[in-house]
Amino acid sequence: MAEAKIAVLIPCYNEEVAIGQVVRDFAAALPQATIFVFDNNSKDRTREIAALAGAVVRTETLQGKGNVVRRMFSDVEADAYVLVDGDGTYDASAAPEMVRRLLAEQLDMVNGQRIEMEGEGEIGAYRRGHRMGNLVLTGMVRFVFGDRIQDMLSGYRVFSRRFVKTFPALASGFETETEFTIHALDMLMPIAEVATQYRERPPGSVSKLRTYSDGFRILNTIIKLVKEERPLQFFSIAGLVLLVLGVLISLPVLLTYAQTGLVPRLPTAVLAMGFVVVAFLAFTCGLILDSVARGRREAKRLAYLAVPRWMPD
Repeated sequence: MAEAKIAVLIPCYNEEVAIGQVVRDFAAALPQATIFVFDNNSKDRTREIAALAGAVVRTETLQGKGNVVRRMFSDVEADAYVLVDGDGTYDASAAPEMVRRLLAEQLDMVNGQRIEMEGEGEIGAYRRGHRMGNLVLTGMVRFVFGDRIQDMLSGYRVFSRRFVKTFPALASGFETETEFTIHALDMLMPIAEVATQYRERPPGSVSKLRTYSDGFRILNTIIKLVKEERPLQFFSIAGLVLLVLGVLISLPVLLTYAQTGLVPRLPTAVLAMGFVVVAFLAFTCGLILDSVARGRREAKRLAYLAVPRWMPD
């Protein structure tokens, strides 16, 4: 049976404390894999330490995880791609099972669902605020695109070549995980989740995640992708809100007209009519853009099918 070519992709920015151990752990877990570390303008010894540990080190100068992911997906050729952060928080021992499921079940994405190591609690890597934010954001995506993913923001995933070479990587920062999930759900790709331990960073390692600003960026990405991929739902909700506002504003005017036959509050009547007209315009935009989105989805599907799937001989 032909052996699949596996690549481990590790985006890094100032991870000299953890990167050496991460490279060694994944080399031990997946001895047949080639490990790539893509450095993103680190100011420390990340590149040197990664190279000494045995990784192939490359550089992406555009700052941001999304930019690094775009470069990695463009440059690296493999049959299965393991994407993991270089901060030492993910368990390398889960990688063989994730790769096995991807290849054996002919999946396009296996997501590493984070399970916090016992005993870390509130001060561990997966803080309560982060867990709550993940639940809220993941719940929004599951409601709109389908209930198939429990941990949308995990940075530990395994992808097929089909996924990688047809993924429209548009994000520049941490919102790239949101793009992964919505792309897979919107394209109805075969996916799975594997529980994996999530641990605290090693001492001396500093998180690059900005809880509130990155959270708002992820929320903004979700809203944009709903508008692009589900325009009928998006504009129908907007139109419904405008229609309800228009009706509520018009009620006093209609009651006065019914009682007196007069419209003394003309500006209110005009405003209510404006809300109703814009509401119907929103519904119309949703119908038109839904047809456009369907055409784009068909084009993406054809591009996806054009990439051959890895099959054992």
